[in-house]
Amino acid sequence: MTVTLTPAENAATPRRPQPARDRHHRGASRWIILVLVTLGALAMLVPFVFMLLNAFKSPGDYSTGGPLSWPTEFYTKGLRNYWTQVDFPLKLWNSALIAGSVAVLGVIVSLLNAYALGIGRVRGRLWIVGLFLLANMLPQESLIYPLYYVAKQIGLYNTQLSVIIIFTVIQSAFGTYLLASVLGTFPRSLLEAAALDGAGKWKILWRVVFPNLRPTLAVLLIFFFIWTWNEFLIPLVMLIDNSTQTIPVALASLQGDRLMDAPTTNAGALISLVPAILFFLIFQRTLSRGITAGAEK
Repeated sequence: MTVTLTPAENAATPRRPQPARDRHHRGASRWIILVLVTLGALAMLVPFVFMLLNAFKSPGDYSTGGPLSWPTEFYTKGLRNYWTQVDFPLKLWNSALIAGSVAVLGVIVSLLNAYALGIGRVRGRLWIVGLFLLANMLPQESLIYPLYYVAKQIGLYNTQLSVIIIFTVIQSAFGTYLLASVLGTFPRSLLEAAALDGAGKWKILWRVVFPNLRPTLAVLLIFFFIWTWNEFLIPLVMLIDNSTQTIPVALASLQGDRLMDAPTTNAGALISLVPAILFFLIFQRTLSRGITAGAEK
């Protein structure tokens, strides 16, 4: 006997829940993208593998077998030579001082500028933000001579303070452009509620705006530190004394006009890379939370 249900009865009949699709069963396109990303990551690791290989290779092994040969002995003299030749602890302190100061000051200046442009609604806001964007696109080669001349005139040449000021301005140009765009869409209801409670502009900045921008500011802090740590051209021109130079400049000093100690250079590059990697690993969770919070907003 066949029972026929009416449309109303059919709609009221509870349906059996479909089993959830296993997340491991991906489509063919996803597997292709995963394979391509994996191959790209491996290709990016190749230079680091060569650097690690040649950092523990003796000059004799390097001259006979080349950079692709396997070392016949575990050679650590290159690490010791680099540590003593360039006075690595002093260079590490100089790089950490400059990069840390620029990161903190750059975030503060970016926040203050963006607060005035994004929430203060300065007249000509779009033009000012556009100028910050254009300033961020200027090549450093075009800034070298004016910066050198001004630093000489005011007595800041060959000091860490000159590099800190220069990179604070450069990094805050990007930070201002980014934060001004974010604060341009900040909820006006929060600002109006704080103003009705009697909060002034400074209190609104530190009690309302700053807590909401904390993940974004943490991301900027990490980026500013890493970008400044890796800078080479401006520190090379502005810091000529061994007591003020940074790690990238000290690493470049190992190479002469006609001679280069490849094992010592690779060992120095390996040691110089370790602090930046440690800094990134320590703040990796902060970076991930900041990017995720920005995507959710």
